[in-house]
Amino acid sequence: MTVVKATVHGAISIVNAIATGKGATLGITPKVEAILEGVSGSGISIESKNQGISSRLVTKTIENIVPKKQLKKTKFHVILDSEIPSGYGLKSSSAISSAVALACTKFIGQKTNDVEILLAGVNASLETKVSLTGAFDDTCACYFGGFAVTDNYKRKIICSRYAPTDLKVVIFIPKSRRRGNIKKLKTLSTIFERAWNFAKNSDYWNAMILNGFATSAILNSEPKIITDLILNGAIGASISGNGPAIAAVTKHFDVSRVKKVFSSLEGRIIVSQVNNKRAELHEL
Repeated sequence: MTVVKATVHGAISIVNAIATGKGATLGITPKVEAILEGVSGSGISIESKNQGISSRLVTKTIENIVPKKQLKKTKFHVILDSEIPSGYGLKSSSAISSAVALACTKFIGQKTNDVEILLAGVNASLETKVSLTGAFDDTCACYFGGFAVTDNYKRKIICSRYAPTDLKVVIFIPKSRRRGNIKKLKTLSTIFERAWNFAKNSDYWNAMILNGFATSAILNSEPKIITDLILNGAIGASISGNGPAIAAVTKHFDVSRVKKVFSSLEGRIIVSQVNNKRAELHEL
């Protein structure tokens, strides 16, 4: 029996990709661990310590990367453990699919490059309708860490670089998961294009703030909270993904001020580091 473990971290949004197909993201430290066991036989079974994980996404990811001949003679058992809250816009699905795809590479018997690993999960996200764009931007930040600026439709990385390590990410997880109609984000496509151009030119925090105002105006959040976060020390702030989580990037000495902005709201707060580590694979 072969047993491997893959570790992939989460991410937050700098620019939402729904409106234009172009996105930007930043890696954070909460992680997903996928343990994959392979024995003779056939079939896929999934065990998860967390709710909200899509078994269809995991199954399709495996089918996308493991050749059919090998699928017919290998029984896979996947054990997932995630620190990333699911369904809040913190890229848990991208981290899970990337971790599963990376773990599968040990069973393929041939060298697999990063792009093939990424696309196994991206295509699975589209095929199972977990994502409208395939979330290539999310997947890149989860897999490589740091900043990722991408064209999701072209599956192209425009820029990938390390983020400063002296930053903290304060994330508010609302009690309610309610969010607005994400398709309406396209009505502000010119704004999102401008935000993406900021990110493409490494002006990440103005990109994030502009994205924050645009997304909060549409996704049933209050734009004033973005202003309040900036006034209290956040250098960037936005709804992450399609929400409802809100992320604020700040220096360590302003964390308490940023947390105070969220203190009157119903929910919980996570304080994370920026992550620059790429995905890791270990044979157990």
